[in-house]
Amino acid sequence: MKKILCSLVLAFSAACGWAQAPADTLRHEVLLETDSGNIRIQLYNETPRHRDNFLKLVRSGAYNGVLFHRVIKDFMIQTGDLGSKTAKPGEAVGDTPETCSIPAEIHYPALLHRRGAVAAAREPDDVNPKWESSASQFYIVWGIKFSDGQLDWAQERLDAHTGGKVKMTPAVREIYRTVGGTPHLDGQYTVFGQVLEGLEVVDRIQRQAVDANDRPLADTHIRRATVLK
Repeated sequence: MKKILCSLVLAFSAACGWAQAPADTLRHEVLLETDSGNIRIQLYNETPRHRDNFLKLVRSGAYNGVLFHRVIKDFMIQTGDLGSKTAKPGEAVGDTPETCSIPAEIHYPALLHRRGAVAAAREPDDVNPKWESSASQFYIVWGIKFSDGQLDWAQERLDAHTGGKVKMTPAVREIYRTVGGTPHLDGQYTVFGQVLEGLEVVDRIQRQAVDANDRPLADTHIRRATVLK
């Protein structure tokens, strides 16, 4: 997946230092109010740095007004470029510079790219061998329901990109057969949340007509993001 850059709000840690996050047993939830409807997300405590960074940005109002700037049907919808708030119609969006990144917190197969997964965008492997995450951009998975033959293809792609380190178990294959998602991204991007309500909204957004840069022709914003708990 191509990168996925964005600027940081002043409330974000200027030093970009990542101390060990404290234990947190509460499963935090965030509401994204979009032009297409509401999406409720639960964040994973297994990814504390991504959880706390996301909560900080939401509480600061950083996501209010950003665009879904990259939408690919049957794949995913991407947002979080803070510079997209002022983007003109037709302008390419997604490369607003940022000053730091988040160390990867990949927990596969426990946290995988099933439909509705919330994951951090990042720079490509050739400039980002540690798979560190964008500090604000994220995507929500749609994907497809895979046949056995398509899952075999996905495993071949995983083998090529991870040196054979990421293997789909029978249980994982069943999830991608029945629920759907994007298995070829597993083990390479940090999944840090899951949609609890609003998958129909994700579906509406991923079906939108887009330009040559995958930006929707009709702007779709996150009007407001709030921490529910």
